[in-house]
Parts: sequence; C-alpha cells; structure tokens
Amino acid sequence: MAKDGLKIVTIGGGSSYTPELIEGYIKRKDLLPISEIVLVDIEAGKHKLDIVGAMARRMVKAAGLDWKVTLTLDRKSALKDADFVTTQFRVGLLDARVKDERIPLSHGVLGQETNGAGGMFKAFRTIPVILGIIEDMKTQCPDAWLVNFTNPAGMVTEAAIKHGGWKKTVGLCNVPIGHRKMAAEKLDIPEEDLFFKFAGINHFHWHRVWDKQGLERTHEVIDAIYKPTDEDQESHLKNIHNASFHYEQIIALEMLPCGYHRYYYAEDEMLKHSIEEFEKGETRAQVVKKTEARLFELYKDPELDYKPEELSQRGGTHYSDAACEIIAAIQNDLRTEMVVSTENNGTVTDLPYDCAVEVSGVVTSHGFEPYNWGTFTPEARGVIQSMKGMEETVIRAAIDGDYNRALSAFIVNPLVPGGVVAKDILDQMLYAHKDHLPQFADKIREIEENQPDTVNYVDELMKSN
Repeated sequence: MAKDGLKIVTIGGGSSYTPELIEGYIKRKDLLPISEIVLVDIEAGKHKLDIVGAMARRMVKAAGLDWKVTLTLDRKSALKDADFVTTQFRVGLLDARVKDERIPLSHGVLGQETNGAGGMFKAFRTIPVILGIIEDMKTQCPDAWLVNFTNPAGMVTEAAIKHGGWKKTVGLCNVPIGHRKMAAEKLDIPEEDLFFKFAGINHFHWHRVWDKQGLERTHEVIDAIYKPTDEDQESHLKNIHNASFHYEQIIALEMLPCGYHRYYYAEDEMLKHSIEEFEKGETRAQVVKKTEARLFELYKDPELDYKPEELSQRGGTHYSDAACEIIAAIQNDLRTEMVVSTENNGTVTDLPYDCAVEVSGVVTSHGFEPYNWGTFTPEARGVIQSMKGMEETVIRAAIDGDYNRALSAFIVNPLVPGGVVAKDILDQMLYAHKDHLPQFADKIREIEENQPDTVNYVDELMKSN
C-alpha cells in the first residue's frame, strides 16, 4: 500500500533546536509532503520532549498544516517505515558536557565539546548509540536516509558509514554556512553569485571563494577578515572565543580557515580564555545550560507558535535548517550545493579512501556528489592527516572499548599534552562518565578499585561545579 506522505523521525526530539527544525519543514512545505513528524527522546528528556512537542504542534497548526506530530520514548517503533531519520541527541545531556570541559581545564588543558579531550569523550559516548540506531533502522526502515548533526559530527558520520554500513548517511555542520555568509558580506556580493569550495574534516576544514566571472576572491576575503587593523577580527561563531589568527599564516595557507582552527592556530589564547571561564564557573556548557533553561521557559508559553529569536544565541543555529534543506534536496533531486560530511572516495587524496571528509558538492536524489578537491599544500596536509588518524583511533576505541587506543588517541590529539597528564585526564573522564560508557566498564571498575586519588579528584571537582 502506498504511503500518504513522508515520515520524518528525529532522535533527540526534546532538543532546544527542534523549533528551528519544525520551522525549516514549514518553510519547505511545498517541497516536503510530510504526513508525520516523530520526535523521539529518552526518559531523562521526557519533560523537555513534552514542552518542545507541544510547541511543535502549535507551530504546525499555526502554519495551517495537518501534519501529525508524535512524541515517543520508544525509538524502535518510532523508526518503523521512516523515510528520513535526523539525529540531534546528546548522551549524558549538558551535564556530560560540563564534565568534558571542566576536567581537562582543571589540568590547564583545553576542554571543548568537539575538540580535544572533551570532543573525544563525546565521541566515546555517542558512537555506540548511533550504531544502535542503525541496527534498529536495518529492520524498521531499511531505505531511510540518516541525517546526522549530533556532534562530533565528522566522527559520528564516519562511524555510521564505515562501521555501521549505512551508506545513506550525511553529516551536517552549521559552521560552513556562517563562513559563506561572511564572505558574501565582505565582498558585497550575493551569496548565490559566489562559488565556494570547502575541504577537510568536521571543524577542521578550509575553503576558497570565486565569483561569477571566474576570479578567485579568497585573498580579498582573507584581507577583509584577518588583515591587522585597530578592530578585532570577526567571527560568526557564537560558541567559541574570538581569538585572532596570524594574518601571515593565513596568507601562506592561501585558504580561509574554519573558525574552530582557533583551537589549534591560536591555542595559547583560546586556552587562556577557557581557563578564565573555568575559574569563574562560566564554561561554555554552564552558559548553555542557562540559555537552554531560558529557552524552555519561553517554549512553555501556550501562545508561542514560532521560533523565538533567542534560539540564535545557541551555537548551533542553522544546523536544523540545513537538515531540512538536505532532506528537501534528496526528496526532490534539487542538486542543491551544500557542505556535508560524507565518504571520501578519493575526493581528498591526502586522506583515507573510506574515511569521512567535510566537502562541498551537490545533493541529489541518490545522495551527495562531492566536488573533487585533490591534495592539500604542505601547510595543511600534515596536520589534517594527523587529525584524521586521531579520529580513526577514537572511533575504534569507542566501538571496542579499547583503553589502549583511547590513550593513543589522547596522545595523538594536538590539544592534549602527552605523558602523565594525558593518562590522568583519560582516567578521570572515564570515571566521570561511567554511566554512559558501558564498553569501558572493566577499565572503569579497575580505576574505581585501584585509583582512589582519581575517584576523589573527580568527585571533589564535580561538587565544586
């Protein structure tokens, strides 16, 4: 029997970003013949799911649409006959992010949601869950597309494709969207009249820009953003400190850096700022918890039936709209140009053929067709190969619960000092996240039994949160 319309399932439906997702579907109502939107969450997120779900229903009703909005804690049944599955979940909720940031920073080491020790631990918690979702999809919706914007998006997407075997997966990030908009603003040229080429990995990519006349405008944008002036360099990112890049280095790259390159190119300033936030009890996770609390108070308003402006203060604004764009492009074979995480397949010759890369290309009904990039210059090639090696090691450790690989990944990651510090942070974070790392259970038990200093350190640190 033919289906009446599309069924779209969102894992992590209680997220504060869900109103943007609903708004994106509504904007594309003529392209998306939706019959049902299913918002899925876990028991710990039920309160937020109820609030966001009620708001989603108000938004759909206000738009004059008859879409069914279903709320459930039963993931497997929710996935039955889905056409598209989007993922925006956070294992351990924001309290886990607090630990990801505060434990490394207590050692004077960067802790961040997708970079350094924090990013690796988010991957350890998240990758087993995405693989579990895929196992459910294999029986419940074997033809569905998986659209992932759960961080760390690149590693999660690679795990889904390479280890979960779900080829119909695309990973999304909002960072390239902001870079495109900034370049268009600096050149005073409409975004649609520029051609962008991005390449790299999630939160570690570079890009170049051309105009309709075929002239490369990359250097002009570099000058407009990074050339020393009396004013601070600009950034579109609301969730990381706006440290300055070295103009001379960016000129040598001959490419525009990702905003997250600040953690590597300006590590000293980023670390200093992060430690200052930590000492004031104002790490990014703690700020986001307050922002999210305000958002949910707004969402409770029975009269609110549109996405509030305050949502743009969350660092992931545009994520959800990008997810709607890619769903519309696949559904209608729009050949929309986007930047996504996808299987490399030789697009970037410096990286493994079967790894995930974040690149420009077009979205078709059969999937994403990337633009060939080729090779990087020496200024970028060595560091991205090292970062990809770290990502591959993290993924294997996350799947196997391999402590030795986890430690190796910590040592390889340029934001984590080697030696005793790396091992101390690893052990402390394993203990701190024990409820969400079943694959490391044996090692965590060993830490609890034999390392009382580790246990006491974490307990005391979390008490001071």
